[in-house]
Amino acid sequence: MKQLALALLSVLFVQITLSAEESVIDKSSPLETIATEFELADGPAWDGRGTLYFPDVKAGKLYRYQPRTGKVQVFLNDAGRISASFYDHGKLYLSDNGNSQISVLEGKQKKRINGQPNDVKPPRRPNDLVVDQTGGIYYTLTGSGEVIWISPEGKQSVAIKEIKTPNGITLSPDGQTLYVAAYVPKEIWAYDVTKPGEVKNGRLFAKMNDGPDKGADGMTIDRAGNVYCAGAADIWIWNPEGKLLGKIHTPTRPINCTFGDQDMRSLYITGFGGLYRQRMNAYGCMPEPEVSANSGNRPSTVVPDSVTPHLNVVYGQAGPRKLLADIFVPQTGKGPFPAVVVVHGGGWLNGDKTKFRALAIALAERGYVTMAVGYRLGHEAKFPAGIQDCNAAVRFLRAEAAKYHVNPQQIGAVGGSAGGHLVGLMAAAPHVKALQGDAGYADRSSQLQAAIVMAGPMMMASGSVAERSRKDPKKSNSNQWLGKTIDEAPELYELSDAYLHLSRQTPPLLFMTGEFDNPERNAPSREKLKTAGVPTGIKVYPKGKHGCWNQHPWFNDMVADMDQFFQQHLQQ
Repeated sequence: MKQLALALLSVLFVQITLSAEESVIDKSSPLETIATEFELADGPAWDGRGTLYFPDVKAGKLYRYQPRTGKVQVFLNDAGRISASFYDHGKLYLSDNGNSQISVLEGKQKKRINGQPNDVKPPRRPNDLVVDQTGGIYYTLTGSGEVIWISPEGKQSVAIKEIKTPNGITLSPDGQTLYVAAYVPKEIWAYDVTKPGEVKNGRLFAKMNDGPDKGADGMTIDRAGNVYCAGAADIWIWNPEGKLLGKIHTPTRPINCTFGDQDMRSLYITGFGGLYRQRMNAYGCMPEPEVSANSGNRPSTVVPDSVTPHLNVVYGQAGPRKLLADIFVPQTGKGPFPAVVVVHGGGWLNGDKTKFRALAIALAERGYVTMAVGYRLGHEAKFPAGIQDCNAAVRFLRAEAAKYHVNPQQIGAVGGSAGGHLVGLMAAAPHVKALQGDAGYADRSSQLQAAIVMAGPMMMASGSVAERSRKDPKKSNSNQWLGKTIDEAPELYELSDAYLHLSRQTPPLLFMTGEFDNPERNAPSREKLKTAGVPTGIKVYPKGKHGCWNQHPWFNDMVADMDQFFQQHLQQ
């Protein structure tokens, strides 16, 4: 590609990134009132599968809202005084304010985990809560000025003493910073988490200067680490450095908020006026998946003793935005091990690294260090942010090879759908500077030794992606991801086109797809690779549809085929 075109693209990328950062709030979508028939709606929780839970504190009821049906229903009629909820690890945790305890819901029964004596004066009643990646629980005691931690085993200790009227509470996506809202002074405090249940370096993070009314209330956080807090009249939003990004005004006083919907781009707000929803140019943090064996047609997400998980590892940073990955390391064998970067799909606009948890675990059981990467999606940052993040993940593995027992000369990648496209582009264009970014370890190579593309498009400047860009521009994911149509910015499409970058230097590249998922999609890429002398091929799975790689009965066969391919091309 011509140097002049690349220079022009660099300017264009800056413009696109700046426009994406103009507002974290989707100004094209007005605040929506979903329901108002509550006495006081409080701390909501999204279960990651399609349901929002939230309590009505005064009415003593627990509600659920399912966006797919648009229905708000009473889920638990005699819930008692619940002041907040939080969903994680497949469980709904409750701040059972009326009974001075933290509970978990089992079916429709509250089960006490731990809490405070319910007969002391003045009362010590839990207000809000957040669950960490280990299953530990932090909750606030507003009256006594404390934050308490409950270990995964149910033991309780004081995490923070002497904070004035602590109310809302949340954790940064990497779990390293605990944020607490001080209600009366309307301050947000940040604490470094040194280990689960222990914090240090308490410091003022932000302050609400909106008049005499009280109110630093419920909190949440998005995937970029932006902090959200309900104030006296608005939801306030700060970036991880404490810079105010914006406010969302609600018709009545807001109390709490959380992210939800299938794409995790809706901010749900609860308060005196009921339940509201605001679409965002940001993505909420998905709950940690339930640790379970095979469930229906879904493969197991149980981490066996033979694999050590390292969740939410910071592998790079773009400005204040930390990039996170889940790394799984085999415990059997001497190592160093070959490594596989696992890239989720979602049309470049949606998805989450937890979606490939089962695949990452299954490959780790077969002797690979696996790295399921989270990358910036299109509504947060336009192309080339996502591919730059994926390349940064490879560089991180090389730089930190000793720590994670990786052989830095044996790194491959596998991705599905849009993740497959990203893996194809990683394999074909490690030499293109515009796709590398500056998220870290610039002195290391992002070159892969082998790659697997599962039903992802290789062509962007031609074929079905380009056709959709022209014929159905409003519904074209590529137009949203790249920020332009193909006719407005053909250079962008060419740069993102993995097929155009294929060459003799491309590593061995295997294609996988279901029988009913257009197996001929990448025939031109296979022909080009064969002509260049690059090992390639295709595996087609009978009766498989798009996404079959994450379902039974195809999952085990696909993992076995991945293992065979990587053994041949990574471990030689």
